[in-house]
Amino acid sequence: MNLPNKLTVLRIILTPVFMALMLIDFPCHYLIALIVFGVAAFTDMLDGKIARARNLVTSFGKFLDPLADKMLTTSAFLGFIAHNIGWQITWVVFIVLFREFLISSLRLIVVSSETKKVIAANIWGKLKTVTQIAAIVLGIAFAQLKEWFFTDGGLIEKGLDIGFNVVLWASTVLCVISGAIYLYQNKEFVNTTK
Repeated sequence: MNLPNKLTVLRIILTPVFMALMLIDFPCHYLIALIVFGVAAFTDMLDGKIARARNLVTSFGKFLDPLADKMLTTSAFLGFIAHNIGWQITWVVFIVLFREFLISSLRLIVVSSETKKVIAANIWGKLKTVTQIAAIVLGIAFAQLKEWFFTDGGLIEKGLDIGFNVVLWASTVLCVISGAIYLYQNKEFVNTTK
């Protein structure tokens, strides 16, 4: 297994650690969860850069990397539901999970077809991931700041809450757009008559 794929596997291993930190309530658990999430998100950026720079791009990596992203972001969104972080967070998670299951199923169909094609992340999928990571970082940081400083529902707290929710919903819109593009680009594999 090459270095980029090892970094992807590390991201998968860090995901349940991150999820536990989100769910287990103890002092500064959001801060520690944010650090673990940051390390995991950094491996996402790093594995792709290393793979391209050293010509280590593999079909395994193209398949596993987006799956690791989905595991990490989904665990964060489930943590948001558990702590009621975000406006209409249940709908966000439903939309994100629906899209992720749909596109993961499409990837499995395509890779198991005669073409053996691996659907790599396109620019829209990458934008979706970047905005989701930004929303998650903002959401966790905001939750920690609320525990430390903001308990009165004042103007600063409301402003931060609005900013976080704008990024969260922007990432959700990109999630839908990127999913539609993946489906359109691979429409020959979506045959409803078989």
